[in-house]
Amino acid sequence: MHGECVGGLYVVSVGRAVFGESMFAHRTDASKIALAALVAFSRRHGIAVVDCQQNTAHLASLGAREWPRARFAAHIGRARALPAPPAWRFEPADWEFVLAPGALPLA
Repeated sequence: MHGECVGGLYVVSVGRAVFGESMFAHRTDASKIALAALVAFSRRHGIAVVDCQQNTAHLASLGAREWPRARFAAHIGRARALPAPPAWRFEPADWEFVLAPGALPLA
């Protein structure tokens, strides 16, 4: 498994408006780890919200929640005008942004 792609997601971003969704997993929970890595990267770079596309019990258990359409549209309008983060490259140190004691949930 070392060096093997076992799960992934897609991410589309415009400025700091970020949309992502799990796409595949060849190992149990692999796409969930990919989503957690996206959240860690996002926190590191000041991305407040990741639109995860689906309302599932699993995502709700991780803190996801639905927003009214007007709130979501207003957020996207503001976020897309912000500069994009630097290179979309996950660094192992990014885990600190979700694993550190007291790490706050996004938005």
